[in-house]
Amino acid sequence: MPIYHAPTKDMQFVLHDVLKIAESDIPGYDELDRDFTGAVLEEAGKLSENVLAPLNPVGDRQGCTLENGVVRTPEGFKAAYDQMREGGWMGLDADPEYGGQGMPYLLNSAVGEMFVSSNMAFNMYQGLTHGAYSAIHAHGSEAQKATYLPKMIEGSWSGTMNLTEPQCGTDLGLIRTKAEPQDDGSYSITGQKIWISAGEHDLSDNIIHLVLAKAPGGGEGTKGISLFIVPKFLVNEDGSLGARNSLVCGGLEEKMGIHGNATCVMHYDGARGFLVGELHKGMRAMFTMMNEARLGVGLQGYAQGAVAYQNALAFAQDRLQGRDVTGPQSPDSPADPIIVHPDVRRNLMDQKSFVEGARAFTFWGAQMIDRAHRNEDSEAEAMISLLTPVLKGFLTDKGFETCVLAQQTLGGSGFTREWGLEQFVRDARITMIYEGTNGIQSLDLVGRKLGLNGGKTVMAFFDMVKAFIKENEENEALKADFLDPLKKASKDLQAAGMYFMQNGMKAPNNALSGSYDFMHLFGHVCLGLMWTKMAKAAAEALDAGAEDTVFYETKLATGRYYMARQLPATAMHLARIESGAGPVMALDAANF
Repeated sequence: MPIYHAPTKDMQFVLHDVLKIAESDIPGYDELDRDFTGAVLEEAGKLSENVLAPLNPVGDRQGCTLENGVVRTPEGFKAAYDQMREGGWMGLDADPEYGGQGMPYLLNSAVGEMFVSSNMAFNMYQGLTHGAYSAIHAHGSEAQKATYLPKMIEGSWSGTMNLTEPQCGTDLGLIRTKAEPQDDGSYSITGQKIWISAGEHDLSDNIIHLVLAKAPGGGEGTKGISLFIVPKFLVNEDGSLGARNSLVCGGLEEKMGIHGNATCVMHYDGARGFLVGELHKGMRAMFTMMNEARLGVGLQGYAQGAVAYQNALAFAQDRLQGRDVTGPQSPDSPADPIIVHPDVRRNLMDQKSFVEGARAFTFWGAQMIDRAHRNEDSEAEAMISLLTPVLKGFLTDKGFETCVLAQQTLGGSGFTREWGLEQFVRDARITMIYEGTNGIQSLDLVGRKLGLNGGKTVMAFFDMVKAFIKENEENEALKADFLDPLKKASKDLQAAGMYFMQNGMKAPNNALSGSYDFMHLFGHVCLGLMWTKMAKAAAEALDAGAEDTVFYETKLATGRYYMARQLPATAMHLARIESGAGPVMALDAANF
């Protein structure tokens, strides 16, 4: 049986020692003192450890079942869902006007990590609802918001996003689902959608589907797409549930992982739908949900790595095999625990340094989202837009890699179901694929985000890193181990950006061939920046006489490992980028 322990202490370190949230000028942050965030995280941790984590292997083994159009979730999921709903967790950062608690997105992200680590498949039900809530909140009419949001916030109604069809995934301009206008102002929605997470289930009283479809007069491609609310049950004027809509789950996907989440084929046969936002402007509304989902998937990636690392560490501390080459460490035992061996240490340090760096990166990004929304800060909005493909792509690639490393730590035991590592590997794998594959994320980063605001946003990122290095250049505790490696890595990133500028226009394949490496190069620089910030906070805590010296010294040692062993990968990625399109495009298609 796998274990899970909520990392509340490390979260508090990032929130208060590194990000110093209580000192921020972001509205609402002044309420986030250590006692308050500690209380919220402690309660979320208890729910994660005691309720959600034990259900994770149950959901994996049982999966969901479809019978006569009804989807049943695994045993225990409904009771857990009701407990989450009653605790108000689904509306933690939602608008108080509609029944939410109005907490910052940052706090919701910290809580979300624990929910994902403990049971990723279960958390997807409320995660999709949150995204649908956000899209309706941003683009829906006042009547739509009043009708749907309170029920979605309290969890009695859930939500989905319906994009993909059998003939198209990324290229949404090819969708065939039709929306025919009706005399009463509604639309008749007809078509098929596939891979719809939480498309049908027994957890909530109603499911609010957000569906992309083409209405007459929109033209070809994505410009003709509109977004519609298509509820499972129609809603009467008094808010009660009415007739069943003309939609049905036609099948459940048999998947590699996330078995506890119902991934559905949805059939719409003249279902009644209601336009969200402007006609033929559906992509703008859907991207509100999709961008939130991409950030959430990045969190899923490292959160799966986090729980996998916890289990790998516990195994390494307990498993006896071989002797330390420098001499027995457990002379009264027949062998030493495998954590004494350098290669096991390397494996665990790779995991630990990524997970803790990724947590800081994600929380920093969440704080940026709060600044963009609560301060109406356009520069923060642009920066998180630039970093979204990095957060999604890099953290899920490395999160999956971390799960594989954790599985490897267990040797043969990691390949068996009993220990749980193989489930973490399978569950984490989808994060690299859905909400836009990581290849698409890299193309978005290089093809669209680098040119954001005429390149001013990426230059602002470079300037931010330079300013941080300059501000701390006199800090001898940071210089050799942190500031110098960060400076070198940042120069590699700038050199890669310059290569694209000089070669991308005249030979676009030079940029596209290096886009994936650029995404990883950018990700390493971001984690290098986070580790330098964490090192500074840890050193300051030690200088101030912190009682828990082991925690801060461990943080410094872990950071030094990342800077010495992981950050140098930026040079490799730069070399690949500068090799251009030649090696990539050398073969004719017929010669593969």
